[in-house]
Amino acid sequence: MKICCIGAGYVGGPTMAMIALKCPDIQVTVVDMNASRIAAWNSDTLPIYEPGLDEVVRTARGRNLFFSTNINDAIKAADMIFVSVNTPTKTYGVGAGRAADLCYIESVARSIAEHATGEKIIVEKSTIPVKTADAIRTILNASSNGLKFQVLSNPEFLAEGTAVADLTNPDRVLIGGERTPEGEKAMATLVDVYARWISRDRIITTNLWSSELSKLVANAFLAQRISSINSISALCEATGADVDEVANAIGKDSRIGPKFLKSSVGFGGSCFQKDILNLTYLCESFGLPEVAAYWTQVVSMNDWQKARFAARIVKQLFNTVTNKKIAVLGFAFKKDTNDTREAAAIQVCRDLLAEHANVCVYDPKVSAEEIAESTLGKGQKNPRLSVASDAYAACANAHAIAILTEWDEFKGLDFERIFAVMPKPAFVFDGRNILDLAELRRIGFTAFGIGKPSA
Repeated sequence: MKICCIGAGYVGGPTMAMIALKCPDIQVTVVDMNASRIAAWNSDTLPIYEPGLDEVVRTARGRNLFFSTNINDAIKAADMIFVSVNTPTKTYGVGAGRAADLCYIESVARSIAEHATGEKIIVEKSTIPVKTADAIRTILNASSNGLKFQVLSNPEFLAEGTAVADLTNPDRVLIGGERTPEGEKAMATLVDVYARWISRDRIITTNLWSSELSKLVANAFLAQRISSINSISALCEATGADVDEVANAIGKDSRIGPKFLKSSVGFGGSCFQKDILNLTYLCESFGLPEVAAYWTQVVSMNDWQKARFAARIVKQLFNTVTNKKIAVLGFAFKKDTNDTREAAAIQVCRDLLAEHANVCVYDPKVSAEEIAESTLGKGQKNPRLSVASDAYAACANAHAIAILTEWDEFKGLDFERIFAVMPKPAFVFDGRNILDLAELRRIGFTAFGIGKPSA
């Protein structure tokens, strides 16, 4: 078997690398129009950071894993084609701000129809709205000279920072297809690939629409839990309760469970907000405005949490941060990834810059260029935004420190050393609740956590 994956991003690259590692007899080719991204996949410095990914790629690359910009030839050679291109939220036209932009999906479908020389199994790997398979199938059937294709849905459930572990030992693999003999055969073919290393009882097969919708709903439910506990964090701060103690108590209820009850400055990443907005647009499109309004509030609560965090910094620093240095530790949306999409740090930095603060950012995996572009926009500059090479440089002479990513290295910082070179009073705002607030206060800091009692 030969597999081709169109799209060499956060999903396509790691997923195909794992398939190649576990199935050495299958040739796996990852293709992308972005030549610099492909060059990075073929180098010693991969374009994305994931713990353990380097070893997986090095083992399979050149053996049965290949990265190329030659999309047309890869389509011709493949028996199975994974579609793993970006599906961003539309910024224009009908559904702007909520609906998924499917221009890349359509472009890939047309390329497959144009260059395929035999019948293929097409696998939707991108996160897409329900009924997208219909659009892909319509394009393929109308433009492929009588060739027949089977379209499957195989959504990813990877968490950035643990993608290799999630691929090695997933909770489940979901495969959706048509409930026809041809569809069942195509699903069985993909099941056989994953069954090389995943127990068959973890591989779920459904109809196409159930599979497509399950991805959106899964992310919506997870984001809902985060927004729910974050809403309670504000109440905890007002009453003197401790949000971690509350989360632990309710998480012991087996009907609720402890996962995704960790309060923070807000969720980020490529999936949660985009998928919820997509879900709300679908609900409205099908005449369900009340359902749409319910899920919209999850995103609104997340935005409010980020704004509340920045506002608290301003309030505690005597209602002004003008010309004050604020050290921002962490810019990625979570630890163990260099992904900054929808990171809470973006909005917090923007809010602080709007208050004329001097913001100095440090993140161990995110480049200075990415920090500036994400915060200010491409090609824009602001002399009040700077990037430090390490945490100590970021904190030197800072009036306040804001922890915005839960990188492990921040837990081991020498805060007595940091306190000594900060103007007094020195403030710490822990947006991830990873630090010992009592110890910080012993050193002399005025320290605050999300949903934590004030001293």
